[in-house]
Formats: sequence, structure tokens, C-alpha cells
Amino acid sequence: SRKPNHLSTNTSISVLGWEPSALETLIRIIIIMSGEASSSPPSLASLLPERQLDSIVDQWLHDDMPSFDVGGLVVGTETKEATLWMKSSGIFAGVPFVEAVFRQLKCKVEWNKEIAIEGTWIDVDKASNNKGKVAVATVQGPVHKLLQGERTALNTMSRCSGVATASHHSVNVARKIGWNGLVAGTRKTTPGFRIVEKYGLLVGGAATHRLDLSQMVMLKDNHIWSAGSIPNAVKLARKAAGFSQKIEVECQSLDEARQAAAAGADIVMLDNFEPNKLKQDASTLKQEFPNLLIEASGGITIETMADYVSENVDVISQGKLTQGYDCLDFSLKIVH
Repeated sequence: SRKPNHLSTNTSISVLGWEPSALETLIRIIIIMSGEASSSPPSLASLLPERQLDSIVDQWLHDDMPSFDVGGLVVGTETKEATLWMKSSGIFAGVPFVEAVFRQLKCKVEWNKEIAIEGTWIDVDKASNNKGKVAVATVQGPVHKLLQGERTALNTMSRCSGVATASHHSVNVARKIGWNGLVAGTRKTTPGFRIVEKYGLLVGGAATHRLDLSQMVMLKDNHIWSAGSIPNAVKLARKAAGFSQKIEVECQSLDEARQAAAAGADIVMLDNFEPNKLKQDASTLKQEFPNLLIEASGGITIETMADYVSENVDVISQGKLTQGYDCLDFSLKIVH
């Protein structure tokens, strides 16, 4: 059977760096313990809630075609085949969303199994004889349906691959300098598109951070001002969250971080700290609260991330991974 993605030796497709992500490591352990180490790890697509995804895709399609499709009338309803081309090099991601789009439109997607592997780096100049582009799939169905799904599918895949590529680059920077903490996104995602961008983070090897407001408690400056103090905010949050949710507190100083940790916060975010001050205060906090998780955040980019890396920092989050990423280029062309 085909080797898992992280062991691929295909020269035209490199993987998510030589250092496996925490998620990949967990998957490996589960596989080994079950005596099936030779099998491929489960696809990340299995994480997605299919009914919710179908509902989201339905809204995307309605948004793009709220009324008549005159172009669809022009092309007709004859069954045709179209080629999905990848035209930018980067991490390939977004397969389940493209499938969901065309599933809604009763079209069939067939992926190029040798090339279109989520989480792999595809070099479009080396992966095929078509310089500057590579065929990753064919889509078959009534021609007007192919074109109704075209732009929605392309927009989704280009953005998901963009997030995955940015995540891949950031994780690689961390690993190359010997830091094994988590590179994470933030909740700065596009409304209505969060599930795609969070999925792209995972495919690219980064951590999602909290998925939404309900998943983890994060107490920021507005919460603390409203509650009167950090201890008051943490106490009230713990009363509602109980033992099943972690509480993180955004802190602007070492004193605030100490207050948060002493009040029972699980994680402190050292926000907008200068790199040297961050490393110094993170070291102090780890000595005083060994089990405390420390996140660095605030204006950190792939270019500046190396300045913030420290053995005492567990997580570095970057809003730019889902807010300022470059999209990859894809196109869908009817075969004629």
C-alpha cells in the first residue's frame, strides 16, 4: 500500500517537513498500538461534520447563484468532463470541500491519486509535463452544473491551500531552529469560512487554537475590565466551565500572568511582549508555575517568529495564518 504522506519519497512532492506534527505523532502511536503500523493514517477529512458541511456549501452556492444562471442556459446540460488544474506551487489542501460542492450539484470528482494528496507540497513545474500547472482531478457532470460549482470550488481550494502553505512555512521555521512547540492560528478567521481555514491549519501542520467561542475560555482585556480583576474573571469563568474546559488569560505584564496562574488559569498569553522580555518572563513563570502553558502572541509573523522562540514558550500564535495568507491558483477547464 502507499506509504503515509510523511514518509513519501516522491521527488516532485515534498511533505510537511521532516518533523511530524503533534497530530501525526498521536496518529502514529494509535496505529502502532493497534498493530497496524503499515497502514496509512486516517484522513483529516474524517474530522469534518458532513451534515454541517453540506449546509455550509449550500449557502455558498446560493450566495453565488441567488437567481437565474444565464451562462448555464448557454452551455446546456450535456454531460462533460473538466480538468482541475493546480497552477501555484504549495501545500495541496481542500479536497473535502471541493467534493462537497460538486456532490451538491450531482457531479463526480476523481482525484489524481499519485499527485493530489492533501498535506503534500506540489511543485507545479516538476510534477507534470505541463509547465506551470498540474492536473489534480477531473470532474464529470452536466456542463451547466460543472460551471455552477466552478468558482465556489476554486475559491475554497485556493484559500485552504493558501492557509496550509503559510502554516507549513511557519512550522518549518520553528523546526529548523530546533523549537518543538506549537505554531497556532487564531480566531481571526473569515466569517462563514472558518471551518475551511481551521482545516487548512491542520493540513499545513499547525495547531488550530480554539475552534470557536464555545471550545475554550479566553479572557481578554474587555472581560477583565468588566469583571473588575483577573482573579474575579477566572473565578467566574471556572464556575461555568467546570473541569472540562481550559481557561486562558491574555496578559500584558508578568504581574498579570502571575495573577492569572495563581487564580487557576491553565494558559497565559503573553501578548505584545518584546522578544527579550517575553523570554525572561516566560522563564520566571515556568519556575513558579511548572504546569502552566505559555503562549506568545501579538504581531508575530513568519519573519519575526524566530525572535520569540524559547524553551519556556509552548505556543506561538499568528493571526496572519488565517488573515493575511496568499491564495494558491487553481482553474477548472472543460475538456473539448
